[in-house]
Amino acid sequence: MNPYIQSLRLRTLPLSVAGIILGSGLAYQAVSFQWSVFSLAFLTALCLQILSNLSNELGDAQKGTDSDQQGRAAYGLQAGTITEKQMKTMIGIFIGLCVIFGTVLVWCAFGTLISWQSLSFLGLGLLAILGAMTYTLGKHSYGYMGLGDLGVFIFFGLASTWGAYYLQTQTLTWEIIWCGVAIGLPCVGVLNVNNIRDMDNDLLHGKRTFAGWLGQTGGRIYHSCLIIGCLVLFALFGHWWVLCILPIWGWHLWFVWTHRQNLDKQMPVLMFSTLIVAILALI
Repeated sequence: MNPYIQSLRLRTLPLSVAGIILGSGLAYQAVSFQWSVFSLAFLTALCLQILSNLSNELGDAQKGTDSDQQGRAAYGLQAGTITEKQMKTMIGIFIGLCVIFGTVLVWCAFGTLISWQSLSFLGLGLLAILGAMTYTLGKHSYGYMGLGDLGVFIFFGLASTWGAYYLQTQTLTWEIIWCGVAIGLPCVGVLNVNNIRDMDNDLLHGKRTFAGWLGQTGGRIYHSCLIIGCLVLFALFGHWWVLCILPIWGWHLWFVWTHRQNLDKQMPVLMFSTLIVAILALI
């Protein structure tokens, strides 16, 4: 595979748009929907996820965290097929794409860039870019302080779902608020599987993830709460169709609890199934 494409980590992209699809779909049901706003929000979310992936690879490589990983593919920097300068160039390109798509998105949604709503969303976009970059990149990366789960929950759960809905409707409801919480939980779960898989290596290199604080058993209990909590919240608000995912998520939890190896294979399972849950919640 082309090393540049490999470093984009395309398998993570479905997860990045789950909240966008959920928030936009609920806005469509509220009879307030613009395809241009949806498309731009979709593209912005994809670029933010790719920016996060590239920055994560660079940050871990600079800190030596990826130097000897087991049970996972070696990406460009670790494999030596991409230089640090080339990676920084790619990061710069996707920062630019995030700014362009995000700015046009705000203009399409509100018709101006100079209003409290527009400025608030532009500020949120700036925070999202900084959040995507500083998970592992830099001296004070929050992913090394056990705050990565909170970052994923805020940006890929709450901000994504609430933002997509508000950009379409200019309002929020209790349903959309709790749906944002619900979809954010399995998004955090994807990161948690990653952190359980890499726990020993992360601790060796000074990376204190939330799963690392909890330990192998605690991390799995936490993971189960994330998955079950998502289903319970959706069901409480009448989105019963999400329960169709129970066989897949039941098997997923069984695998996470009974295996110490090959957890990497469970990440795409949870990513794609989270996207399916977002779609099922709209039925």
